[in-house]
Amino acid sequence: MKTSRLVKLLLASASLLALGATDASAWWNKSWTARTPVVLDTSATGFEIGDNAGDALVLLRLHSGNFDFSLAKEDGTDLRFVSEDDKTTYEHRVEKWDPLMGEAFVWISVPNVQNKAQAKFWLYSGNPEITADEAADPKAAYDDTTILAYNFGAPTPSDGTKNKNTASSGGTLSEGALIGPGMRLLGNTAIKIPASDTFKTNAGEPFTLSVWLKQATINPKGVLFDWGTGADRFALEFQNGSPTISIGSLKSTPGEALAPNVWKHLTVVSDGTATKLFVDGKEYSSISAAMPALSAEATLGADAAGKNGLVGEMDEFVLAKTARSPGWIQLSYTGQAGNDASTKLINTQAAEGGGGGGHSGAMEHVMLFGDIAKNMMFDGWIAIGVCVIMMFAGWTVAVVKFINLGKIKKGNDEFQRLWKDVATDLTAMDLDNPESSKTFGGKIGKKGLTLLADSPLYHIYHVGSEEIRHRLGFGKNKGQGLSARSIQAIRASLDAALVHEQHRLGNGLVYLTTSIAGGPYVGLLGTVVGVMITFAIIAKSGEVDVNSIAPGIASALLATTVGLLVAIPALFMYSFLNTSIKHTVSAMQVFIDEFVAKVAEFYPTPGDSALTVPIRQIRTPEEAARYEETKGDENAAIMDGLIKRK
Repeated sequence: MKTSRLVKLLLASASLLALGATDASAWWNKSWTARTPVVLDTSATGFEIGDNAGDALVLLRLHSGNFDFSLAKEDGTDLRFVSEDDKTTYEHRVEKWDPLMGEAFVWISVPNVQNKAQAKFWLYSGNPEITADEAADPKAAYDDTTILAYNFGAPTPSDGTKNKNTASSGGTLSEGALIGPGMRLLGNTAIKIPASDTFKTNAGEPFTLSVWLKQATINPKGVLFDWGTGADRFALEFQNGSPTISIGSLKSTPGEALAPNVWKHLTVVSDGTATKLFVDGKEYSSISAAMPALSAEATLGADAAGKNGLVGEMDEFVLAKTARSPGWIQLSYTGQAGNDASTKLINTQAAEGGGGGGHSGAMEHVMLFGDIAKNMMFDGWIAIGVCVIMMFAGWTVAVVKFINLGKIKKGNDEFQRLWKDVATDLTAMDLDNPESSKTFGGKIGKKGLTLLADSPLYHIYHVGSEEIRHRLGFGKNKGQGLSARSIQAIRASLDAALVHEQHRLGNGLVYLTTSIAGGPYVGLLGTVVGVMITFAIIAKSGEVDVNSIAPGIASALLATTVGLLVAIPALFMYSFLNTSIKHTVSAMQVFIDEFVAKVAEFYPTPGDSALTVPIRQIRTPEEAARYEETKGDENAAIMDGLIKRK
């Protein structure tokens, strides 16, 4: 019994290790750094299509909420779709790829789609080495039975299949149709599809037509597709808003009219015995007739004469030589409608990294600025250029000021340290004094001398020392003292030096204030001009939708963003620098007051010094204290017998 359990345990462990090894190595190609699981769910948890669809072209709508566009190349050429076992690649076609707006429409050829089942496959991305020549062939996404597919990417529709059944005439595009761009139907829109070896059907041959249509105006009669003449004619027509199919002289019975201004999915299927019309995945009407032999030119948007055209919009017009199943029809309608059912039917899951691992969300936002800049107009670049110049000038001044203020603080600290030791001669610290080297006497080295050269306090002290020496001659006439007028003159010189130091400290700050005040306005000017031009272009083209407006508006707003990036850091730097400068100026003002007081004390006139001669030697601490108290009071000192007049 124990042996049996041990064997089972070993087998289970081996199975787990095997599964782990398989999962770890299950990566289709290491050149692709990320993969996103995609699930096509036709079970009860998704959306049941009622029947097997077989091979189908499935629309995957990607947006910033279900796909990280930073994990793919900017143009989407590195996308690859691979089966769940990482062996079989699925053909695909990118109809729209817009990483700036975070939106994409991708058609995927999924084989053997079953009802009430889940089909999982991988969306690989993140190979920056892929070139445009190595991109997937979009025409390979359509199977061999598809004879024509118009996605309306240009005014003259181009065939998306390999059959090259491109129209010979076109119409007006609608940029914001159901799935990317569509075709406007203006009542006189007649798109001619030339006859060719591939654009034809044999009598009784299976046939499928599918198209999305939005009627804007309900007319008594309208024709969407007209192919052939007489008994060999097939047409998809409208009668008071109700679609009908005509084969020769037979016509289906009109049903309920389709609501105007609502996208409807129309599918015509002929299996060789009967032809049915489906609306939004459900059977609408039918006639007991097979398709005739058709090989002539066809008209899309009106009848063969170019009359009785519909008014509205059209998207995704596809013809195929096969009878699509009801499951295929329901899958096409539900997957392409872009509603909640579409999201349940096909959805993506959290992306997985491998090899390179992709980019972070922050990096995605940074990369978006590059996409926005591509749509920038010339006037916007001018505004940004001016902002960059202001930014460079302002930030350069700020960096220099930060460095200088650091030196100033160190210099002031060094000066204050020496200033406390001045005892007899106020000019002893002045480097222009020939006796200064002896005075410093090792208290300050070569580094300290360099610091003093950057100190505003020392600069003011130097001015005061010069004024004192000018009047006393390097201390030779110190005994004559300085009068009140001389001291006032010295203060005036010190105040003038203070003003010069203030100017030196504030020099260049105007570049920061210009950046603060001017940056947002210059950026705003670029934005206003860009928005104005964007709306002018829209008015001229007549196309109003988010895809035509958003890129221009986003690029215009970039100018204001740059302006704010100039102003906001400049504001913070200016506030810090201005506060530091104010503190330095306050220190200089305090020093001037202190210096003037010491001048009056160190250099009194003979008349002032007469009152300070003691009458006798101070004997006790009490007399010393009393002497200090009465220095300013002549009568009190004389009465105490501590001083006398000379």
